[in-house]
Amino acid sequence: MNTSAAKSYLPWVVATALFMEQLDSTIVNTAIPSMAASLQVTPLSLKAVVTSYILSLAVSIPISGWMADRFGTRRVFMSAVAIFTVASVLCGLSVNSPMLVAARLLQGLGAAMMMPVGRLTIVRTFPKSELLAAMNFVIIPALIGPLLGPTIGGLIVHWLTWRDIFFVNVPVGVVAIVLAHRYMPDYRGDGTRPLDLVGLVLFGTGVALLSWLLEIFGEHRIDITSASVLLFIACSLLAAYVWHARDAAFPLLRLALFKIRTFRVSVVGGFITRIGVGGLPFLLPLLYQLGLGLPAWQSGLLMMPSAAAAMGMKFISVRVLGRFGYRQVLTINTVLIGLTISLYSFVQQGTPLYMIVMISLCLGFFNSLQFSAMNSIAYADVDSADSSMASTMASSMQQLSMSFGLATGSLVTGWFLGDLPQSNRLALTGALHHAFLTLAVLTILSSLTFWSLRQEDGESISKGSPA
Repeated sequence: MNTSAAKSYLPWVVATALFMEQLDSTIVNTAIPSMAASLQVTPLSLKAVVTSYILSLAVSIPISGWMADRFGTRRVFMSAVAIFTVASVLCGLSVNSPMLVAARLLQGLGAAMMMPVGRLTIVRTFPKSELLAAMNFVIIPALIGPLLGPTIGGLIVHWLTWRDIFFVNVPVGVVAIVLAHRYMPDYRGDGTRPLDLVGLVLFGTGVALLSWLLEIFGEHRIDITSASVLLFIACSLLAAYVWHARDAAFPLLRLALFKIRTFRVSVVGGFITRIGVGGLPFLLPLLYQLGLGLPAWQSGLLMMPSAAAAMGMKFISVRVLGRFGYRQVLTINTVLIGLTISLYSFVQQGTPLYMIVMISLCLGFFNSLQFSAMNSIAYADVDSADSSMASTMASSMQQLSMSFGLATGSLVTGWFLGDLPQSNRLALTGALHHAFLTLAVLTILSSLTFWSLRQEDGESISKGSPA
């Protein structure tokens, strides 16, 4: 396929896969209370259904760049979509919580190959001067997933059962495979580098243990001594990977890329920012359904304004970044996101719906600009030869931060709820309010990381000129 055809069709190929992944994620969050009732477990305990998926993403993404370089972007992308689709069917057929978690792990494995490989193909196909517009084009159709997901999920749960929400992915997955086969370029690495198995074991085990520790600690199922020992082991494994990567000829994640200022700020600053916003997709349905007593379909409708506002921002984010620059936009916008998250701590029974809608609109508006800026500036000064590794590292850290954010929000909620039953609406609402305030503070603090950017950083993307 020639370059012109690739530029015309590739964004649609990647957007279709992202649509499927985002649709599935938002549908699951809306259905958590119904799933908990069906499986006879507490809603907070079902965060494993969400965290297992995100954890699988974080652990598996590091090998996506190696897979793409070794087997080609088209083959890996199509295989990933197929795995994701089959896993969706298995989720719908699950009869208990462990089976559902296992299917979600497989689903995360498919998504781990799907998202970074799609992004890598975009980065290699479009020059930096066109990269921001191309990524925005990909995100616009992908945001239809969060727009439709809560509503479709709420309606399906209301009229059918939660098991049916996973089968929505089947036709979308088939379309994505057909489009990828016909229109996706097949890029490969210049040379075949060996897979860093030692690094994969160290990094994957450390990340998995750390995330698992956060999950069980939030449910008070472990004493402080055991938690401290496990935390020490997890940190030691990650430190051992850092030591290993310094001398490895072909490390799993090439830490030397962090010497590039724009890449380092994007990944580190984005990591902290996403911890703040990562818990919202799980906590908001709990607030709406269990705190406010709304049915699933109304809860889904209240999450639509955020996605609609995000789609609207995509049409002006290029001009905003070109006018004010990445440093100013990321610093100010991060604070606005934190302040918006804090407003959810005032939402309770009796709060007018139009106020909730306004908060949702603001959150979607600011989040959209934030993610466009963070995702694009990561590649501003990265050479084409390093784009595969940069995409792998950025995607891995993004998913890991979302997992930490969800665990943090759930942990704070469980901590303030204490031994009170989750059926206590007033107590649960108060605990959720504390979680929102905690996430808001983390988000505002993350704005400090963007001060190290220079005013001209990212101009190769926002203005199409070298910095």
